[in-house]
Amino acid sequence: MLSEFLKGNMTFLDQVSSWEESIKRASQPLIEKAYIDSDYIAAMIENVHINGSYIVIVPEIAMPHAETDKGVNKTSMSFMKLKEPVMFPEDREVKLLFVLAATDNTTHLELLSDLSSILIEDEIKAKLKSAENEEEVIKVIEMVEE
Repeated sequence: MLSEFLKGNMTFLDQVSSWEESIKRASQPLIEKAYIDSDYIAAMIENVHINGSYIVIVPEIAMPHAETDKGVNKTSMSFMKLKEPVMFPEDREVKLLFVLAATDNTTHLELLSDLSSILIEDEIKAKLKSAENEEEVIKVIEMVEE
C-alpha cells in the first residue's frame, strides 16, 4: 500500500534552508497533483511551531502531517531525501521526510501505523537513507510489504 502512494511522489535534494522549507519541498509532488492544497502545508508547519518536533519519529526521519480537514483532497503520501540534514526544533536532524495526507482519521492512522512499523527496522532505515532514486526507495518499501 505505501509503495503505491509513494510512486511518482518523491524528491531528492542536496539541502534546504530550513525545516519549514523541507516540509514545503517534500509536499510539492502532492500540491502539483492537487492531492493537497497550500492550507495543508501551512497546517503541518503550524503543528511543529505549536507542538515541537514530535513529527521526527526516529532519528533523521520525520512524518509531517496535519488534521484531515486542513486541505487534503485525496489520500496521498510523498517522500523526500536530503543529502545534508535539516535541523528541526529541539536540535532534531532530519534527512528523510514522509508527508502523510489522509482524507479521514482511520486512513490517517493506518498510514501512520504502516509507516511506523517499517521504520523501526534498522536495516530498512539504512537502505532508505542510502537510496539514490525513486526505484531504490520503492524496492525497499515493497520488500517490507511482501
